Amino acid sequence: MRRHLDRGVTVALVLAAGLSAAQFTPGSTGQGGGATPGTTGSTPAPSAPSTTGTTGSGTSSGPSTGAGASPTVSTPTAPKTPSPNTNPSAGTVIPPSPPVIAPETVENPTPQIEGRTVSPAPMRETAREAQQAGDKVRQTPDAEAAPAKASPLTLAQLVERARTSDSRVEEASAELRKFEALYEQARWAWFPKFEISVGMGGPVPEARNNSLGGPPTTKASYEGDFNFGKVGVTMFSNGNAVLPLYTFGKLTALKKAGAQGPVLGAALRERARDEAGFQAAQAYFSYQLARSGLQQIDEVSKRLEDAAEKIAALLKEESPQVSQVDTYKVRFFRQMVEARKAEAQQGRMLALTAIGVLANASPGAEVEVVEEDLEPTAEVEPPSLERALTLAENYRPELTAIAAGIIAREAEVFIRERSYFPDLGLAGFYDVRYTTSATRQKNPFAFDPYNDRTAGLGLVMRGTFDIPIKDAQLDQARAELDKLRAQEKQIRAGIRLEVTKVHGELVAAWAKARAFTDAEKSARRWVTAAFAAFDLGTGETRDLVDAFTAYAQVTGDRAKSWFDVRLGMAALARVTGTPPAPGE
Repeated sequence: MRRHLDRGVTVALVLAAGLSAAQFTPGSTGQGGGATPGTTGSTPAPSAPSTTGTTGSGTSSGPSTGAGASPTVSTPTAPKTPSPNTNPSAGTVIPPSPPVIAPETVENPTPQIEGRTVSPAPMRETAREAQQAGDKVRQTPDAEAAPAKASPLTLAQLVERARTSDSRVEEASAELRKFEALYEQARWAWFPKFEISVGMGGPVPEARNNSLGGPPTTKASYEGDFNFGKVGVTMFSNGNAVLPLYTFGKLTALKKAGAQGPVLGAALRERARDEAGFQAAQAYFSYQLARSGLQQIDEVSKRLEDAAEKIAALLKEESPQVSQVDTYKVRFFRQMVEARKAEAQQGRMLALTAIGVLANASPGAEVEVVEEDLEPTAEVEPPSLERALTLAENYRPELTAIAAGIIAREAEVFIRERSYFPDLGLAGFYDVRYTTSATRQKNPFAFDPYNDRTAGLGLVMRGTFDIPIKDAQLDQARAELDKLRAQEKQIRAGIRLEVTKVHGELVAAWAKARAFTDAEKSARRWVTAAFAAFDLGTGETRDLVDAFTAYAQVTGDRAKSWFDVRLGMAALARVTGTPPAPGE
């Protein structure tokens, strides 16, 4: 019968190996793929140590003198000076307690102490001050009280935090703002572009005449010598603008293309949120698997300890059921279980670290997670494959993004096709010049480069005739459009394949989980019966080892299968583009 322990030592280790499989590696997404989680965090206010002795009913080291206390009769001796009470935790010095006042002392206005007359007023005053000081200490708010401890995170809270504060989501949000700005730029493409120039310069030689275009009236106004006369400065300002009136549909197409930017940015941000939420669920379920695995390992250790004690008792009785070799085997088994326990603890620690990163917790901050069984409390059947594919077609953000990109490329091709046509618009201009050393000409036929005032409006037609370049740009836009359409086909096929794969894995995990759950119930009854028979001496070691091995193996398989179910639900929600339902 001892040779059956060999099988027990080998097979029963499956429990520890399966339950310690909660290895969550940041960056891996398990079912359905994923990306590396970002590392963002905020630092919460550190908890201050709690201070005692400053709240509640106060602290007093002297005898009680309040109502209901027994009066103490003291002998007429000199009162001792009471020492002050100090609370070391709060750092507050409490005034000394009042001395004991005998009833007869209070009633007698002039008590005799060592032949001297002592007034009871100082005693009453000391008691009143002590009472007031104690009330003040009791009413002082505890400014250093520890803040309320945050409640453990649930799955929904963790997923929401990851979808909101992950660094990839922040990056996608910034990209969305950029697309929105580009859309605003496309909407205002019709706005005239005002080109204005303002300047001032000099020196300018003297130029004087009769303001009607006649000959110079001063000697310095003649050119050809170095007599510049009274020099001055010139100032000028000119500008122009064109308001598009008709562009053959190019402005409308540009606005349509720009409107797809925010749609594309929102889809990319939703994809980042889905990735962060899935990784949060993966870390959460990995923690639950490691936690339940540690519980199962503790249960196994307890049963091994009971078996070792029973074998030791049988050895003392020199029972033929066991031998010293059985003791060595059980001891070896217990050490192997402890080794697997260390692996499960490491997996739980890694899952908690990933949870802290995804929950935007400060480095080193303790993160608590609610304890939850991997088996769902409600009966939730996975959706059919057709339903999952329909959801992916409707909600997958990649399909929304590629559709917006195709619309934008189509608008670009339209713009390139209409670039051969000119643009019609309303143009305006002005030119103002003034020179201090020149006479302004009043004759409209006289040229006046020093003092000019002109302005006007008119219809213009603007275009270029670089036909070969426009042909190349049109071919490039059409090629980009065809490329996006081919990518759309690839994305749709990839999504269908991904949804089919994740759905099949979920259905298989669901079937295995239900089967392993029923098998575990049977194995638990088997183990109970085998241990009872072994304790009574009617059962053999072989029966005990077989029952224990089966129970250990099926317990590990059950926990791992329910882990696959819960993670498969989260993966199916990600690949279909729908957020996980509460409890999934």
